[in-house]
Formats: sequence, structure tokens, C-alpha cells
Amino acid sequence: MTTHLSVALVSLLVAVAPPDWSRFRGPNGTGVAETTNLPTEVGPTTNVVWKTALPPGHSSPVLTESRIFLTAHTADKTNYQLLVIALDRATGKELWRREVPRSKTGRIENVNGPASPSPVTDGESVYAFFQEFGLISFTADGTERWRLPMGPFNIYYGFGASPMLVDDVLILPVDQDLGAYLVAIDRRTGTLRWKVERPHVISGYSTPTLYRPAGGPAQVVIPESFQLTSYAVADGKKLWWVRGLACEMKSVASLDGQTLYVNGWGFPQNQPGRQVPTVTFDEGLKRYDKDGDGLVGKAEIVGDQPMDKMLAGDYGFPAFDLDRDDTLDGREWDVARAMLASENGLLAVTLGGEGDMTASAIKWRYQRPVPQVPSTLLYKGVLFMVNDSGILISFDPATGQVLKQGRLKGAIDKYFASPVGADGHVWLVSQDGTLSVVSAKADWEIEAVNALDDEVFATPAIADGRMYVRTRGHLYAFGR
Repeated sequence: MTTHLSVALVSLLVAVAPPDWSRFRGPNGTGVAETTNLPTEVGPTTNVVWKTALPPGHSSPVLTESRIFLTAHTADKTNYQLLVIALDRATGKELWRREVPRSKTGRIENVNGPASPSPVTDGESVYAFFQEFGLISFTADGTERWRLPMGPFNIYYGFGASPMLVDDVLILPVDQDLGAYLVAIDRRTGTLRWKVERPHVISGYSTPTLYRPAGGPAQVVIPESFQLTSYAVADGKKLWWVRGLACEMKSVASLDGQTLYVNGWGFPQNQPGRQVPTVTFDEGLKRYDKDGDGLVGKAEIVGDQPMDKMLAGDYGFPAFDLDRDDTLDGREWDVARAMLASENGLLAVTLGGEGDMTASAIKWRYQRPVPQVPSTLLYKGVLFMVNDSGILISFDPATGQVLKQGRLKGAIDKYFASPVGADGHVWLVSQDGTLSVVSAKADWEIEAVNALDDEVFATPAIADGRMYVRTRGHLYAFGR
């Protein structure tokens, strides 16, 4: 009797255990899977377990034991529908798709899309976010559990952060140009647990990392504009922060015990030593305010100085104009100065503390060019980072020393997907769909270069000897 009861309890625990790749970039956003026997040679007809056609979307797949969940949108560029889709994990067969109403119009710029945030699952239900609707939850069988309309949002490129689950709450950072905040939503009911205003934050795209210090409260650590900040999961209280991040954060942090690694990139002019000199708002009014209204309009900015060119540029001015009214007021001017003064780079930060920890928490900085979007990967004791043009760098995570830098031959495109690691390999996939495999060691070597013949923006998912890669038109399950 006791043996049978023990077996039953173990089976029950296994059934409700959190899935291995339940959120964007897998376990706590690390990008690392504990699995083996993955093929390094893959392609449209190579080591394909199954291949399923999908509508477009930049979100990455998340997994339960039997399901794969994704978000998507129909191809119509004007009247598109927002979708949550469930696939059978064993066969790739579509089990259901549910339309989510577009209740608002969201700003979507550059290569972003209306289905960029990845969903998250607790193994039994899925939780999805769309900037043109808000949050919604479905059961594994597609029955709607609850919905929570949110927005509208004022984010320069459009929403990029994905929701995350911590115990019984859903955490979502809203890093927007005006009125940024952080919310915790009850995962069972969809009701608000708490909301914390974050007036120091402007547009950002980073998904948080969970930090559980020994003997301390569970925390979410968010790479925000200009600083890394920790908030208590219980009530959203701001606990500690470290200044020195880039003005625009997109990457997810890598975590190694008490050290966090995060890269950020704003403007090319944010490289140390290349910052654009700026003047105060009062001086700016004297220089530019032709009509005397106490504001600086784009048409009023003339001149050939570096600041003149940045303020009048097609990228600079819209990024500084936080309320999109075609003028800059005093606060927007100060934010523009802070953005231009910030520095791109990769930082190693010691976690924990209270209040401003800048003076003591930064272990090292790397301030040569870093990627705009892809996160770093900490795997097998080595920190990996890929730049556009396929430049792969390995670092000693303890010191920041560059161990090897080289180009991924045959994969010199832009990169939006973050690298992932498993089975002693690192996988890196470029926008044009070239999937490179390198050995997970300091002196890495290229093991394979695979062409998927389609664009890729989503980060792959890995579990149980299979890799799931989403291209513009399909989801592949690769395995031996």
C-alpha cells in the first residue's frame, strides 16, 4: 500500500511540475536546456521530426509536456487578427487557435510585430499578451479562463517584453515613454494584485529575471533604461538598483548565482568617447525656440553641430519626443540628454543589496560594440555574445576577459534571436535563417552551419532531445 501510494504521489508531482521551457528563453530566461542527443545538422529536410505551417509572429514557442503554445497574427498588414495557437508537441498538429480582439492600435516600428511577446505557461494553462489587447489566459484545451484588457501603450518600437510567472502571479513590465509601470496579476483569476508606477523608465523591451536570495524576498530584476532594478514579487517594492545601463534595453539577463550579465545598446553615438555634447534646456531654448513658446519643435532645429543633427534626425527626434506631439519640453529635453550621455556595453553586476548599489555592484564592463537585441548566453562556464554580422565573442564570466572573438562564416546577417545552449553546443540563428552550431567552450569552434531558407526572429526552444525553431512561416521540431 505504502509503495503504491508513493508511486502515485511521485506521478502526481511529475504531472504538475513546471515544464522545462515554459517562458521566453526557457528556465528563468537562461536559454539553457538540460538535454542530450540533439542533432547539429538540421534543415528543411534534415533531422525534421515534424514541420507545421504557422501564421507570422516573432514570439517564441513555450512548452508543456504535451502542448506547444505560440502567439501569431494573420498576414493582412492592416486588418490582421491576433491569435493564440496550440500544437501537439509530439506531432506538430494544430489543436486549436483562438482569436484575440484588437481593441486598440499599437505603435509598431522597424522589424517589430503585433505578436512579439512570447506566452508563458504553468503546464496547465497559457497566458498571452498583445499590446493591442492586453492579457488573456486559456486552458490547455483552448477554453478561455479570463481576460484583462490593458493599454494603450506608448513604446517607441512597440511592445517587446514577455510576461513571466512567479509562483501564483503573472509579472509584466510596461516600459513605456510616459507612465511606465510594473504589474502583478493573479494567474488564477486575472485580477490585479499590485501595480507600481516607474516614472524613471522610458521605452524598453526586456523580460525580467527571477532572483531568490537566500533568506530574502523573491525579486524580479529588470534591465530598465539607464539602470538595473530589483522589485519584490510580494508587493512590487523597489529594493535596489545599479545605474550605468544603456538608454534602451532589449536583452534578457544571464544569471550565475549572485552575478548577473546584461548587454544594452542605444545609439551608435553611445559608444564611450563618442557621446554627443549637449546643452541645458534653457540654452536649447535660446538656440532653437524661434517662436518663443517655450518648446523646441523639430522644424526649429537647424545647424551642423552633432547635437543639431541628432535632434533633427528621423530617428533621434521621434525617440526623444515622448508624448509624440512634435515638440520637446523640459522633461523630454532632459531625457534626451540622458539618452545621449548613456553608454552601450555589457555589464557584470553583483545581485542584492539595498538602495543604490552602483558604486559596489559592478564587477566589470565590456564597452566595445554589443548587440542591439540578442541576449548573452552563460553556458558551461563561458559567457557567449553574438553581434550583427555574425561576430561571436566568448568571455570569462569572472573577469570579462575576451577569450575568443571570430566571425561565424556563412552567417554574417543581423541577429534578433538569442543564442541557446544544450548538449555541449551553442545554437545561433540569424535573421535570414542561418542556424550555426558551435562547441560550448571558451575556444569555440564552428561545428555546423545550417540554412533554414526562411527568416527567423524567434529564439529557439529546447527540451527532451528536440529543438523547436520558428521561422516566418513554420515551426520545426528537429531531433534525431
